[in-house]
Amino acid sequence: MSRSPDRPATIEDVAKLAGVSIATVSRAIRTPAKVAESTRKKVTAAIARTGYTANAMAQNLRMQRSRMVMVLTQSIADPNFPGVLIGLERVANERGYGVLIGNTEGTISLEENHMRFLSSGMVDGLILLTGHLPVAGQPQSPVSAFPPMVAATCPVDHKDVSYVGVDDVAASKMATEYLVSLGHRKICYVSAAASNAVSELRGRGYQQGLAEAAETIQDWQIEGDGSSEGGRAAVERLFIKDTLPTAFFCYNDDTAIGVISALQIRGYRVPEDFSVIGFDDIPFANNITPALTTVRQPRNQIGTVAMGYLLDGLTGAESLPRNTMLHGDLVVRESCGPAPAPNSLLASS
Repeated sequence: MSRSPDRPATIEDVAKLAGVSIATVSRAIRTPAKVAESTRKKVTAAIARTGYTANAMAQNLRMQRSRMVMVLTQSIADPNFPGVLIGLERVANERGYGVLIGNTEGTISLEENHMRFLSSGMVDGLILLTGHLPVAGQPQSPVSAFPPMVAATCPVDHKDVSYVGVDDVAASKMATEYLVSLGHRKICYVSAAASNAVSELRGRGYQQGLAEAAETIQDWQIEGDGSSEGGRAAVERLFIKDTLPTAFFCYNDDTAIGVISALQIRGYRVPEDFSVIGFDDIPFANNITPALTTVRQPRNQIGTVAMGYLLDGLTGAESLPRNTMLHGDLVVRESCGPAPAPNSLLASS
């Protein structure tokens, strides 16, 4: 295609290079969800080759749309974050959107900084991984005060906010039933902080798993903080009691790793003396000794579905709110085994 390098690219140039009509190029820019993926890719490639990107961005600004989405997370160091982000960015890129990351570190002041950025109109929508509405986080806060939002991995207590995540209750029930099937009748749930909504859901699944056992099993819980150090501290608090569990179901893998470490420091064997099961299947879970039995979250899929919901809402293809609970998979490794015989713990200590 011959074009003077001094002449700015036009939509006609893009249409000619992509082999489509001008109207199709316009739809691919304005409402990409309504254009076939193969056509959208041809238009995107033509925009990149012709340098029409700047013109398209100017058009979006005139339409008061930035084609940017912000992802608010409490910590980019969360081992679940990269997998979710991959899914989010894949869909955003396919549909012509960019992604900004707002790392709040769990502080209100940083959330307020990000909200000032949002007020500039440079973000079309929000993906919330924080578990609450931005800044105040109150259930009664008007959703209309924010751009369109979808919560992922941790639900937001507001009926008008879509949510995509693993079915924490069903997955935790499955994990607890697995321990029961191994003969464990003294099972402890090591939770996160009492204010953690996901921990509460997983605790509910744990209780359901106990309730459906053939015999009565005590609901036995101790609070951690979601970290490996919190898991170690929880075990130390347990060892001042007269009775001990034979198995631990932990809020997440970090907690489970801390539990295993504390048991091994005391000279106990996992899984011969105690069984331990985690949740998330973080990359390190398969690299400890023993390898951790855990529940795998479909992190990529959570990101893919969440971004799809948000962009469908932005383009008018679907209305919000929409909710999806995805299945968690039990990954059986080496940290769980049959319940030890009575008094065997005394012999091994």
